[in-house]
Amino acid sequence: MRADLYFSFRSPYSYLALPRWRAIQRDYDLTIDLKPVYPLAIRQPDFFERNHPNWLGYTIRDVMRVAQHAGIPFAPPRPDPIVQNVMTRQIADEQPYIYRLVRTGQVAARRGRGFAFADEVAQLIWGGTAGWHEGDHLAGAAARAGLDMTELDADAEADAQAIDAEVAANQTALEAAGHWGVPTLVFQGEPFFGQDRIDLALWRMEQAGLEKRG
Repeated sequence: MRADLYFSFRSPYSYLALPRWRAIQRDYDLTIDLKPVYPLAIRQPDFFERNHPNWLGYTIRDVMRVAQHAGIPFAPPRPDPIVQNVMTRQIADEQPYIYRLVRTGQVAARRGRGFAFADEVAQLIWGGTAGWHEGDHLAGAAARAGLDMTELDADAEADAQAIDAEVAANQTALEAAGHWGVPTLVFQGEPFFGQDRIDLALWRMEQAGLEKRG
């Protein structure tokens, strides 16, 4: 049985959903295909300026307590995958991190290793690794996912236009399924948005015949 997980490397809730989905894939006869999308900061650069002033502060507080409750390592990313002025919320024109992350994530998805790659990389970004973009951090994450970071980077650079088209198609497919945000798991056309809908999605898949691995 298969399902699609729409995911953003900048979304802390996407990161918080991964351990549960990792465990479910281990215990059940299920494969989750990762569908990376660009975060709102890229798709809608004025999103944070338009939102309520309390939105960002509440979100930070909430993700920290969700992580504590679930026992998941969590720390604000250093650096943030999106270059943004914290005071004004303005998104910088130059974005040296997020394009690399999303494009290599899509290359990994092409190779059937998207979930594993996102899982390893998200643990670096949100799990407390300072300077996750430096040294051999990403190379190590790729290796743990069964991939080669040098090859991912080379493919991402050589085929950037096609990859961005695939990522845009991921976003279109997410919206066609009935949602717009991440993390959203789509199973048989039905969307389950948020790390707090995993039990509901699992229930639906069990209704459809999902069984535990023997």
